[in-house]
Amino acid sequence: MDVTLKIRRYNPEVSEDVRWEEHTVSMQPTDKVLDALHKVKWEIDGSLTFRRSCAHGVCGSDAMRINGRNRLACKTLVKDVNPDQPVSIEPIKGLPVLKDLVVDMEPFFDAYRSMLPFLVTTGNEPTRERLQSQQDRDRFDDTTKCILCAACTTSCPVYWTDGQYFGPQAIVGAHRFIFDSRDEGTDQRLEILNDKEGVWRCRTTFNCTEACPRGIEVTKAIQEVKRALIFRR
Repeated sequence: MDVTLKIRRYNPEVSEDVRWEEHTVSMQPTDKVLDALHKVKWEIDGSLTFRRSCAHGVCGSDAMRINGRNRLACKTLVKDVNPDQPVSIEPIKGLPVLKDLVVDMEPFFDAYRSMLPFLVTTGNEPTRERLQSQQDRDRFDDTTKCILCAACTTSCPVYWTDGQYFGPQAIVGAHRFIFDSRDEGTDQRLEILNDKEGVWRCRTTFNCTEACPRGIEVTKAIQEVKRALIFRR
């Protein structure tokens, strides 16, 4: 089947103008959108620029807007994006575009790092692993699935308009440790999230939950962090 890709192009080294280009490629219904992008780059226009690595939905590097929705190109099948019409492909929103489908991820990772995304403990280094019951593990298991693709954060209307907002992923990253029974940095993370640009900026639109390619209940996690702030203070 022939599939037409309508791709947003931008190269600041050539022009500050944004343009849309259409390329038609022959694909199988079960091919991925990433396969179609590869065909354009390898056979039609080698200057097309986008990120990808594992191509199996693990690295999260190929998040982009496909037909107006944040998705991983490597997990989105051609047959699922209405291939009878041109398939629009553009960079995720809310982050500076560097070239074509590539955005500057540093603001996203700055927010991620600000949540202290590591186990915080005190005392001497243990001589054995820190044990945890299955029940305690289940408390935060969902948010351990995050692959840092930024699909949730860049689907958030608040994030689009407020460059200071931490965004859904940062809150998910904090949730993973706030509810970890082995961690001792909960108060510190909650204090960070209690900022005016923190968890209270969420408007519960569920865009983030819909966008997550790993099926994380992002909005639920954000609400749990809000409750933790209310009842622990």
